[in-house]
Amino acid sequence: MLRLPALIFSFISITSAFALTPVDTSSQLIVSVRDQKLMFVQNGGKVATYPVSTSMFGLGDYWGRMTTPLGYLAVEKKIGDNAPTGAVFHNRRLTGEVLQPNAPGRDPVTTRIIWLRGLEAQNAHAFQRCIYIHGTPQEKTIGRPASYGCIRMKSSDVAVLYDRVPLGALVQITPEHLPKVAKTPRPQPANTFVTASAKPQNQDQTISAPVSGGSLSVEQMRKGGAVAAQRQKAKLELDKRL
Repeated sequence: MLRLPALIFSFISITSAFALTPVDTSSQLIVSVRDQKLMFVQNGGKVATYPVSTSMFGLGDYWGRMTTPLGYLAVEKKIGDNAPTGAVFHNRRLTGEVLQPNAPGRDPVTTRIIWLRGLEAQNAHAFQRCIYIHGTPQEKTIGRPASYGCIRMKSSDVAVLYDRVPLGALVQITPEHLPKVAKTPRPQPANTFVTASAKPQNQDQTISAPVSGGSLSVEQMRKGGAVAAQRQKAKLELDKRL
């Protein structure tokens, strides 16, 4: 499980009291500048990892420079619900244009906008500087620094992430490698075929039946008991003959 320094937690608790969107530490996005990857972590388990692009102009939170800020931030706004993949935004408004991946000569914000707010002094200008996680048609540049300060993703990836990540999710942008985090276990399907075995006295008492919700129905148990009783009776008759 990821642990944040106590100082960061105290800062978050203070700033979130004045923010429109409370910080949600159960959902975290970790962006590694070195790896050019983004990891989505929920309840301490890794959900997914995506390739990204950070700024081609380096790191920092300077006015007038197109750099990517470091440190702890949060998801303040999400823009683009149900927009088509490749939809173009200008000033955070849909233009009606839709671009395919690697469309020549174009480099707008596309598909979704996840707008970040800084939580520390080193990234305090991030929201006013319009630092987003967003889609781009220039997908051939994903995996190396190529943005103008934002975190770029493939349109298909940012659409999936947008639906998963909640408002207020904690975001960490680090110059180091991504941490090693165990994957979140996948939930088991509700309706599966399993074998339920009951062998208190007799190895032949086995019931195989479809299980819904992990429990046998009354009818299934009745039929299974009848089959087991018949097998037990046949075995006793065989023992008498022998």
